[in-house]
Amino acid sequence: MARKDKNIANQVPGNYEGVVNLITQEYANLSAGFQQIARFLTQNPNSVALESINTLAAKCGTHPSSLVRFAQHFGFSGFKHLQSVFQTRIATAAPGFQERIRALESELSRYSSAGNLEHFHALVVRDIAALQDLLETVSGENLEQAAKLLAGADTVYIAGQLRSEPIASLLRYLLTMLHRRVVLLDPSGGLATEMAATMTQRDVLVAIAFRHYAKEVVTIAESAAARAVPLVALTDSQLSPLAKDADVLFTIAEDEYTFSRSLAAPMCLIQSIATATAIRLQPNAAQTPRIPTVTEGIMRKKR
Repeated sequence: MARKDKNIANQVPGNYEGVVNLITQEYANLSAGFQQIARFLTQNPNSVALESINTLAAKCGTHPSSLVRFAQHFGFSGFKHLQSVFQTRIATAAPGFQERIRALESELSRYSSAGNLEHFHALVVRDIAALQDLLETVSGENLEQAAKLLAGADTVYIAGQLRSEPIASLLRYLLTMLHRRVVLLDPSGGLATEMAATMTQRDVLVAIAFRHYAKEVVTIAESAAARAVPLVALTDSQLSPLAKDADVLFTIAEDEYTFSRSLAAPMCLIQSIATATAIRLQPNAAQTPRIPTVTEGIMRKKR
């Protein structure tokens, strides 16, 4: 282990992207405890930059000394050294998730009141912050690559279960209205994995899963990758089990794991992917490419 640590130390990155890439590269070889820390650090970069080691350890479910050993494993002198990389990211980038939440909470505080309305305001604040964060994390290159796959596939398979199911259903609706052949790998009936076995390299799989990842979705994604089926993944971090095999990876960081986790950001992203696909399918549109609706089709038939 000492030799491995020494080799890692020779490539200690000086920026956040390098840290995430190094952690991702080594993730499979880490202990279960270090993997838990790795997931927390990559999914909560703003918290890592702003909060104390004791607070972070409590949130991560570990001891502060474990955070120190984790940092040293990757060649840093200690956790402060590792944390400084996250702090540099905050200082050189636009305001992060936590800063946006604090600013928005302050702005809306005069409207808050006790009870349900206060909780409603808090949810709206987090949704706005998550959507703003999406602007910085989604690249035009990824949108274009995803649209190319979805527009060119024989069949688009979509896998999303648990809280990801409504996201998958929305994508199925949007792509169907674009006259794409779509198969929603619905878990009802217990045939999702069998249906997924019909995928070929001419198709594409869109897999959607956030922690705690739906096992069947992960299994379907791994099976698709083994058969060289292109994979577009929507998940929460580069350490997600969907990330390693993704041809196009969209990550939507979740600030915390609570009952009231919002779907605002992933729903917005899905609509953006569908719109990018529409643009690719309608290159000569006189106006902005659009996605028709079922209601419009019914109204046309009545005329």
